[in-house]
Amino acid sequence: MIRSMTGFGRSEQKVDGREIIVEIKSVNHRYFEFGCRVTRSYSFLEERLKTYIQKRVARGKLDVYVSVNDTEEKESSVTVNHSLAAGYASALRELKEAYSLAGEPSIGDIIRFGDIFTVHKAPEDEDAVWASVQTVLDDALSRFISMREREGEKMKEDILEKSDTVLRLVGDIEEQSPQTVKNYRRKLEERMKEILDGVQIDEQRILTEAAIFADKVAVAEETVRLRSHFDQMFSMLDSGEAIGRKLDFILQEMNREANTIGSKVQDAELAHTVVNIKGELEKIREQVQNIE
Repeated sequence: MIRSMTGFGRSEQKVDGREIIVEIKSVNHRYFEFGCRVTRSYSFLEERLKTYIQKRVARGKLDVYVSVNDTEEKESSVTVNHSLAAGYASALRELKEAYSLAGEPSIGDIIRFGDIFTVHKAPEDEDAVWASVQTVLDDALSRFISMREREGEKMKEDILEKSDTVLRLVGDIEEQSPQTVKNYRRKLEERMKEILDGVQIDEQRILTEAAIFADKVAVAEETVRLRSHFDQMFSMLDSGEAIGRKLDFILQEMNREANTIGSKVQDAELAHTVVNIKGELEKIREQVQNIE
């Protein structure tokens, strides 16, 4: 199943005493680009997140948000920087004397300077944290990929519909192209009759001219190659792989064949048909650029 490069997935769960939120969103990008915001002190998760997600997502610009909050009390201790506290007390006394202020600095005055305290928490078990986050990540990632696949299925339907239109137009060209040669031969005979005015026409000359014209305007090779490119595309659409970049290359080849056909056709109606083919190919290309 093909996937769009745009998607969103979110999961919020309580796992092993932690409230964890994971959000994943993505937009189109030529390659895989990863951006991450993680709760402070859990930055060690970033590389694991990138490696894990990249195994399941091939392309797109991803923004991942992870919030981890402990809901259970954990052992911790507080230490006081006595040297710094003494410095604050001394500074307060100096201000009191300089400005003739009443009273002595109190403990309440000093503890307002929060940097005299340092909180020491027990070190996190990184593997245990990752195991908890991975549980929530899997759920968010499944939602994210499901959305991409739903969008991808809609794109596939649209591509197939437009492909049918192109192939029908190609069939019209294949059917009408030989008639162009017949019309050319008829007009050539009429012109020579007018010029020669009763003199016997050189049938071989007409056949030669018609053959040269037929070779010049022949588009059979191009239409065969164009149909072959569509067969390749249809096969890729059913492959279930990340095919966006391959499809983009095939669309370039399709456009090349369409341009060649356009340069060869001499009939105004056929030229209009080629314009319609190129218009449909452009619509397909726009969809392909959204595919992973």
